[in-house]
Amino acid sequence: MKKTIFQIVIVTTIILPAGNSFSQDPAQFKPSGKVWGYVFGDYYYKVHSDSMDRGIGEYSKLKENTNAFELRRVYFGYDYSISEKFSAELLLSNEKNYDASSNRTVFIKAANVRWKNFIPKNDLIIGQSSTPAWSFVSEKVWGYRSVEKTITDMHKAGNANDLGVALQGKPDSVGNIGYNFMIGNGTGSKIENDVFKKVYGEVYFKFLNKKLILDLYGDYELTHAKPYRKSKMTNKLFLAYQAEKLTVGVELLKQKQENYTTYTDSVLGQSSQVDVSLFSAAVFVRGNILKDKLSFFFRADVYDPDSEYNADYVYSGSYSAYHTEIFSVFGLDFTPNKNVHFIPNIWYASYQSRLKNASGKMKLDYDLVPRFTFHYLFK
Repeated sequence: MKKTIFQIVIVTTIILPAGNSFSQDPAQFKPSGKVWGYVFGDYYYKVHSDSMDRGIGEYSKLKENTNAFELRRVYFGYDYSISEKFSAELLLSNEKNYDASSNRTVFIKAANVRWKNFIPKNDLIIGQSSTPAWSFVSEKVWGYRSVEKTITDMHKAGNANDLGVALQGKPDSVGNIGYNFMIGNGTGSKIENDVFKKVYGEVYFKFLNKKLILDLYGDYELTHAKPYRKSKMTNKLFLAYQAEKLTVGVELLKQKQENYTTYTDSVLGQSSQVDVSLFSAAVFVRGNILKDKLSFFFRADVYDPDSEYNADYVYSGSYSAYHTEIFSVFGLDFTPNKNVHFIPNIWYASYQSRLKNASGKMKLDYDLVPRFTFHYLFK
């Protein structure tokens, strides 16, 4: 099935532009298509492992001395201009997805049609498409998805894509103000599994000749109605200054998960549903050492899976917010060609328990992974 999907894309890429070249009047719009994609992966070596196997990061559950060459993402996309008003997008992806035999598999990450200027200065997108959670602003400004996800993605507080309807607009002529709204299933690239929908919204502003960027994002989804209400509400602020030689940024994330766990008060002996409040913050800097040839980057995050944690509560078995995390990554980006990157970097995450009786490595331990990352694009 996966091979069939790839064959369809390749045949479509070859046949459609050729067929249209015979049927269109030279003076009219000519439909056209474009193949694009990129790949990134690493050789990594885990030199130290957290003794408690905490965290949900890229290497958090791997044992010490684990090492491998791996592909973390393979994109194969096809963009097709149907007319002056309509375009279509198809994107297949492998992101460490495997079948029962450990062979790599692909999934559909984007399959949508765009109606340009559906209303003046607004595009309507129908189908599987990117959500506003991080794809349009914060991930682009961070600039190193090949090295690490943004905090919303890293801590699974949102979806990169969803199946639904989106509206994207730029009300001013130069793009200093923009917004992206969407309503979707809320299940990412997976099938719908309930009756509820998720709403997304983002508004961004660019100042000082587009050097200063402010991005405000929020989403909401009801996930359970009976016998008690469960929901998730996310708010995110991103602020960055982007110049020719240096970019600095900060990102703040807050997600309230209503009634997402059960606790028993160890003093009173009473049980109840309680909210979980996820919080994370990141700061980063990246810049040029040799223009178009050598760059550097550094990022540091803090993560609290539940800022309302109470050490006197006994939580349900599924609760996992018994520690906080500090994450950092830094490295160099050698670029022999604008579409080829070689990126030696260090990946580090530390975990601090907040259990009253924690001591030794249970109290504080870490993961440390040197990597050599490669990233190339074709378009």
